[in-house]
Amino acid sequence: LDADNYETDPCLKEIRRAENYSWMDIVTIHKDKLPNYEEKIKTFYEEHLHLDDEIRYILEGSGYFDVRDKDDKWIRISMEKGDMITLPAGIYHRFTLDENNYVKAMRLFVGEPVWTAYNRPADDFPARKQYMKFLADEAQ
Repeated sequence: LDADNYETDPCLKEIRRAENYSWMDIVTIHKDKLPNYEEKIKTFYEEHLHLDDEIRYILEGSGYFDVRDKDDKWIRISMEKGDMITLPAGIYHRFTLDENNYVKAMRLFVGEPVWTAYNRPADDFPARKQYMKFLADEAQ
């Protein structure tokens, strides 16, 4: 994706249309830009899940999303300018900055945003059960 021209990027526009991403905002994670920076960084790094998909598009900077694989082992995903990721509802994950300590990201949602994170363990939520079923089905 063309992060330098995200406001007019036809590829991003098509993704938003196709996936029904009707809401977006931009967040900057840096000690000088994010209120309660230290607290937020700790919260982002706490292993959690959401009941909706988490969609992030990196406009500037870089960082890491860590996700759990089917064997519950961590996989680190390096994200940098121009990258977009969709974390499915129910997947355990966390986010951290890299040594640059800066990222500017677009957050996308289907409908109104829901920010609630459920720290592990959160295995009883239907979203988690549905995600685990998806993993089991894919393994067959």
